[in-house]
Amino acid sequence: MSQGNPPRRVAVLGAGVAGLVAADELRRRGVEPLVFEAGPRVAGMAESHHDPDGFSYDTGAHFITNRLATAIGVNNRCRTVRRYGESVYDDKGSVAGYPFGLMRNPRYVASALAAKGRGLRGEDEPVTAADFFRAEYGRALADDVVLPLIEAWSGAPADRLAAAVGKKIPTSIIHTMVLKAAAKVTKRAVAIGYCNEKPQSIDVWHVYPEGGVSLLCEALADSLGDAISLETPVEKVLVEDESVVGVRVRGEVVEVDGVIGTAPISVLPRLVEGTTRLDRFADFRFRPMVFANLRLEGRNLLPDVVMWVPDHSFETFRVTEAPLSMPWLAPEGKTMITVDIGTDVGSELWTMDDEDLGRRCLAELERLVPGISRRYLGCRVVKTPIAYPVFSLDYEEARADLAANGTGVEGLLSVGRNGEFDHILMEDIYWRTKAKIQRWVEAGASPQRRSDRLSA
Repeated sequence: MSQGNPPRRVAVLGAGVAGLVAADELRRRGVEPLVFEAGPRVAGMAESHHDPDGFSYDTGAHFITNRLATAIGVNNRCRTVRRYGESVYDDKGSVAGYPFGLMRNPRYVASALAAKGRGLRGEDEPVTAADFFRAEYGRALADDVVLPLIEAWSGAPADRLAAAVGKKIPTSIIHTMVLKAAAKVTKRAVAIGYCNEKPQSIDVWHVYPEGGVSLLCEALADSLGDAISLETPVEKVLVEDESVVGVRVRGEVVEVDGVIGTAPISVLPRLVEGTTRLDRFADFRFRPMVFANLRLEGRNLLPDVVMWVPDHSFETFRVTEAPLSMPWLAPEGKTMITVDIGTDVGSELWTMDDEDLGRRCLAELERLVPGISRRYLGCRVVKTPIAYPVFSLDYEEARADLAANGTGVEGLLSVGRNGEFDHILMEDIYWRTKAKIQRWVEAGASPQRRSDRLSA
């Protein structure tokens, strides 16, 4: 994209939520999008799965609100979620609801009040995630619950993670309490902590699309038509004089005025040819995840939809019984519990057969749900090598620079959870991507440099 000229044609790498939203917004602004998707279908990590026995599940946990469904135009094809709750299982074998149950612990309350008192006295800004959460919640709750979960989730010690990871997780307990009370009154699962780009309120609640969350991507793709090329990976992004000039696809060069990437930011240095400005992102790490979906007889096996397990003697840190919240995901009289396990690609857990992993999870879940093994019907496993960005202190300076100033290459924008290396969920991806595309296109028509406008 030449300085001062609006883009005419832009390549979009990836047909997941971020890529499709970006392409849709480009078209709305008069720019021709060319969407290149390496896989055989749209949706990416938002893909939904259905087995022949009537169980449905997604690739990990996705939360859709009525606000997002309305924006995409599928609200009339979504069901309202009536129930959602979270509990914490502690190392003493007891269960406490979040947040009210935890607040009944006097040690947690006293520690939190002491931490707030220190904060009012103006202590130093926290550098590590451990410092941040101890200052935010108090040392007792942080050390017992929050930090073990953060470490299991990221696979790194909390004192080696940047404080920025905490700022991505809503921390206002008072606001949470108000919205929880509103959910009980309205009998709808009011969305709490799943969008930072738009305000949370009683009027924003969880819904679930017919057939799964991939419906959102399918609806966006329908409006783009033949702008999407499936099974067409981009081989190289071509850069000259620190500005994008084209992409190489199937050995042919396609000239474009810009490129919008949704691939993991750590992949871009290998994909881009003609600059070394992206090399600082090559070491960014993502946490691989295995999601074991256990099919079971009965229902209401967990005390809440989600149970957090901050106990390092467990291989999992979160178990979810989604049919408590969305009963249509399992046949009547049956349920499904999803066990989240952080691991490494190629590890024993990563390569394990579905049924072997299912039985291994059952042995662990017996501590949470006695007798669960007698209910077992089978297991379906979903894996992803890029579940969560790891906010390591090793590259925090480069991560902060990416967030503030972008890629540093003219005409190259990276969006979405993987492209921005950020802990953002689906609704934030939608609103943030739209806003970024708007600023990006408008900046192309200004003599001021786009990188300066984007960081403003």
